[in-house]
Amino acid sequence: MAKEAKQIKTNAMRILDGLGIPYEVFTYDDDGEHELSRGAANDTAAKLGIDPETVYKTIVMRTDTKEICVFCQSAVNEINLKKARNAAGCKEIGPVKPEELMALTGYIRGGCSPLGMKRQFRTFIDEMAQLCDKVHISGGQRGVQIALNPMDLVKATDAVLVDLAL
Repeated sequence: MAKEAKQIKTNAMRILDGLGIPYEVFTYDDDGEHELSRGAANDTAAKLGIDPETVYKTIVMRTDTKEICVFCQSAVNEINLKKARNAAGCKEIGPVKPEELMALTGYIRGGCSPLGMKRQFRTFIDEMAQLCDKVHISGGQRGVQIALNPMDLVKATDAVLVDLAL
């Protein structure tokens, strides 16, 4: 069952606070021992009792030129690699290895937020986010979600809205 959390403050939340962007924080039980696989964002939606279309997973990818790019895609869709390549302007792109994620972003798999990474990477958000009143993204820890207006997320991440859906 989702519950609003007041005591948690992550880097992602501090960034939103600094920008004056309103958001809500929700927590759910996550023992950190679960196997992260396809469908994890759908599981998050079920635990929060929200529409999975509003849960946006964060996917960190590396281009053929070694540039790191961040993509946010709805839990109900897989990312289209051809569209991701076009958005990033590269010939090849693929997800970074889970063991590289912490060194690159400061986040662990399953708790990676598009906000508050160690450095600002080019960020792309699926354009369908604009149709949602609020989107839910990782708050920077497993079991923590932030709900905010999708255009505020675009502003906070300096993202580009693109078609990413498969």
